[in-house]
Amino acid sequence: MKKVYIETWGCQMNFHDSERMLGLLKEQGYQEVDDPREADLILFNTCSIREKAEQKFFSQLGRTKHIKKRNPYVKIAVAGCIAQQRGENLKERAPYVDFVIGPQNITRVGEVLEYDGGVFTEDNPRLADIDLPAIRKSPVTAWVNIMYGCNNFCTYCIVPYTRGREQSRPVDSILKEIEELTHEGYKEVTLLGQNVNSYAGEVSFPGLLRLINEIEGLERIRFVTSHPKDLGRELAEAIGDLDKVCEHIHLPLQSGSDRILRLMNRKYTYMDYLEKVRMLREAVPGIAITTDIIAGFPTETEQEHKATIRALKEIQFDGIFAFKFSPRPMTRAAEMDGQLPEPVRAERLKEILSLQDEITEKKNKALEGTIQEVLIEGSNQSDPHKLTGRTRTNKIVNIKIDEQIPAGTLLRVKITEAHRHSLDGVPVSSTD
Repeated sequence: MKKVYIETWGCQMNFHDSERMLGLLKEQGYQEVDDPREADLILFNTCSIREKAEQKFFSQLGRTKHIKKRNPYVKIAVAGCIAQQRGENLKERAPYVDFVIGPQNITRVGEVLEYDGGVFTEDNPRLADIDLPAIRKSPVTAWVNIMYGCNNFCTYCIVPYTRGREQSRPVDSILKEIEELTHEGYKEVTLLGQNVNSYAGEVSFPGLLRLINEIEGLERIRFVTSHPKDLGRELAEAIGDLDKVCEHIHLPLQSGSDRILRLMNRKYTYMDYLEKVRMLREAVPGIAITTDIIAGFPTETEQEHKATIRALKEIQFDGIFAFKFSPRPMTRAAEMDGQLPEPVRAERLKEILSLQDEITEKKNKALEGTIQEVLIEGSNQSDPHKLTGRTRTNKIVNIKIDEQIPAGTLLRVKITEAHRHSLDGVPVSSTD
């Protein structure tokens, strides 16, 4: 049995790509190990959305040089967005790397290992038509790709250059995969795409949700990520109408300033975004909305930063992912005049995160005393006397128990205490 060590950075798409590469490698006789020193193949699945993610990867890659010196037979492969972005230059920087495999070529991971080495970064126009096995990390929840690539070309984002143009999977292929997952005991699926609501299969994205909602045995449907410019009433009503679609949406805002949104090529104004939020809350009372924010975009003034602060106060997101602007190669924003000093970006990010912490904690506190439906995902890693699961609104709940309850159980839980990033609760009987 050959052994593979895999390390992954980045988004859910990357982690699911790693699951599928493991599925293909299992067919080639590989078994996953936790220590790179034990591996016959060391595989890094990389992210280049921000400079920090690149730095972490290159630091880890450097450590494998010594492993290769001790064992020249070990193979080192780099996959993901850095692989696509750097291509042949990656092998020039790190000659001990054997394989460079872009995101559109993970379908070939078993095949390329038969070569002595190489760079595999060509476009794959058939990616959406290829069904792949996956070794999934959870027995309860599963990621399912419904589309690949992105056509939006936001000026800060490298994804269209590393993952290519949009391709949507056929409806039948998606439904078949989810039906198989439910037969295996999975209770929840998360539909993945760079912009799921531009899905262009035989039906619209809301139409796809309606078809998935009919699959017997499935309990919950989630999806990421939605682009505000493509979010319409049909999707809002589908979230409200379909009993298996969870009341949570991740809807990246990025900035509260219209001028900055134009520079980002986001194709909506702040008022457009605010109307989408109002529409969602009208159609789905109690919906949890999370978002992305970029602090310190080129030329952003203090007044425009304050516009983002006002937006956070007005919208009251359940949570955010916020980052300092990070110039990425090949993107227009990297070449813009008016790049802000790092201390300015850091200070603005700090203010954004501090405010959102207060908002999130307040929203969580409002849940104390309520009864929530929680899907049990497994034991709490730090306390064996607790279980961990999520509400329909994607809040993490830690539940104190007196008896073991299997993963995959839907449990009614009374929230006893709220924290900034999680909730505590106790099970309640169906009669309570």
